[in-house]
Amino acid sequence: MPIKIGLIGKTNTGKTTFFNSATLQTAEISTYPFTTKTPSAGIGSAVTLCVCREFKVNDNPKNSKCIDGWRFIPIELIDLPGLIKGAWAGKGLGNQFLSVAAQSDALLHIVDASGSVDAEGRITEPGTGDPLADIGDIEEELVMWYLKLIEGNRPRISKLMRSGFDLPTAIIDVLRGIGIKENHVKIALEEAKLEAKDFENWSDNDTKSFAWILRDVSKPTLIVANKMDLPTSAENFKRIQDEYSDMIVVPASAEAELTLRRAEQKGLIKYVPGEERFEILNQSALTNRQKWALNYIRKAVLGEYMRTGVQFAVNVAVFKLLRMNSVYPVYDPQKLSDKQGNVLPDVYLLPSGSNVLDLAKEVHTELAKGLLYAVDARSGLRLPSEYTIKDRDVLSIISTSRKRS
Repeated sequence: MPIKIGLIGKTNTGKTTFFNSATLQTAEISTYPFTTKTPSAGIGSAVTLCVCREFKVNDNPKNSKCIDGWRFIPIELIDLPGLIKGAWAGKGLGNQFLSVAAQSDALLHIVDASGSVDAEGRITEPGTGDPLADIGDIEEELVMWYLKLIEGNRPRISKLMRSGFDLPTAIIDVLRGIGIKENHVKIALEEAKLEAKDFENWSDNDTKSFAWILRDVSKPTLIVANKMDLPTSAENFKRIQDEYSDMIVVPASAEAELTLRRAEQKGLIKYVPGEERFEILNQSALTNRQKWALNYIRKAVLGEYMRTGVQFAVNVAVFKLLRMNSVYPVYDPQKLSDKQGNVLPDVYLLPSGSNVLDLAKEVHTELAKGLLYAVDARSGLRLPSEYTIKDRDVLSIISTSRKRS
């Protein structure tokens, strides 16, 4: 299953522009509130340096792409309806938003750093909106949603505990539908200092503290300070960094990225998403407006922030927040190929701490059933099934059900 990244934020912050620039889809973009009425899903990429350069081979990717030595690994992005205060209670499109957010592995919180959105999500004069308040509102909504689920299921949790379930198991049983796992609950209980406290005696503050921590650990989030190409954004960006120093804040211009991606599609420029530069291929084919836009992006975005921030935000979510490692399974460890001779055909993203058995399960269930060991393509060493995979490992899996994969 591909990794799912949800885009959250108020209306008119540029979520859909970010989504379109990362997936090259054409979801509707407008300035009226709640343009995105239903979630849109599309395929973007996590980008990492391909091992083809290290091994000095020409690869033939099957489940991903390799462009100029960079491996583009498919992930799913979900553009969620914008939130407003009271979403947790069903206001606006809140219920729909929250049910889909539950399916995401990580969240990108898109905020209008230029302050061009008012408290209700309407377009206003740049600099008059408050990005800090916008972030706080959305974070509060997410926690209130968790709190509502826990409080609404108190009787069920208590009943499960009376039936012999321990507290973590009872909570997981109730919240499994929103992607809560055992380690999430245990971390939240420990950090809230509630492991030893009787659930029946939890105070309102206990429950809210637990909900805050559970939201943080189960849906890791980074802040995307969007619209950094506008003059009012720089000061707000600094304020966001100072206020949310415990979170990663990425400066971005989704509009600039979308412009570059569309120009690249039309053959006007050479541009690899996430790179710090682009090359104009045919000056004469550009209109004056296109020339102005590209020059503005080069100066106001790439010149100031080195990148548009869109691909960088996705990469940070995948490799830093979710701590994913890229691993290349091959059939022939000498030729680095599959049975058909495709060189470095596949790459998988596995969480930090995954082992050879986890990789075998990801490739094929039958392969995992007969797993014997793996061979490291770099060293030729045999690796046991419990070997912890490292980023950029190239491994041949040896199994009784299939000689090599």
